[in-house]
Amino acid sequence: MSTSKQKILIVGGGSGMGLALARRCVETGAAVVIAGRGEDRLQQARETLGNPAGLEVAVADITREEQVVALFTRIGGLDHIVSTAADIEGAYQLLPALDLKAAQRVVESKLYGPLLLAKHGAPRLPATGSMTFVSGIAAHRPAARGSVVAAVNAALEGLVRALAVELAPIRVNAMSPGWVDTAIWAQVAGDRKDETLAAMAERLPVARIGQPDDIADAIAFLIGNGFTTGTTLHVEGGHRLV
Repeated sequence: MSTSKQKILIVGGGSGMGLALARRCVETGAAVVIAGRGEDRLQQARETLGNPAGLEVAVADITREEQVVALFTRIGGLDHIVSTAADIEGAYQLLPALDLKAAQRVVESKLYGPLLLAKHGAPRLPATGSMTFVSGIAAHRPAARGSVVAAVNAALEGLVRALAVELAPIRVNAMSPGWVDTAIWAQVAGDRKDETLAAMAERLPVARIGQPDDIADAIAFLIGNGFTTGTTLHVEGGHRLV
């Protein structure tokens, strides 16, 4: 299924995996709306992509229902919805140091946000439309300091399966990335980012860390394959094996 002349909403499209997907979709002729909380980041993303005619930006916080409603009212009908958004600041902590508010932000951005996108976005999609949400390797290979993220990613994958049944024939899938070299690692590992990623690269069967384009390729598959729904697609370099 080609995305040419289709309209795609990418929440989190201002950076990292979402930006890589936006570039890919624009290049294949899709009309793309990138949404996020920060207008400056969205405008910078537009410039990074060369200010293409087929790209819109929309400021919205998907954890707030009234803003999700306003977002869909503004952009109207569309063909596909993708969310790569995640607010994990402060969430990677051992339990004694865990701030409940940080945990709540993860739940809101990675579970309630997709739930609201599905609630208000499904009526805008055609029967051939799709939704794709990003979970993560933590649901399958949890580590110390990652209990909240592991739990929320697992919950998101459960939500995806339920939505695939309830919203059929609209397709709903999750894409579970492994360790990908994006700016989010500055929050997770701080000054040890490069060292941490290099150590994981040595462990992985593919002998490298993922790149945003790897994830964009996977999401593009889920958008385009009309026979895939209720599925979690793992793109993690063999991380579940080690």
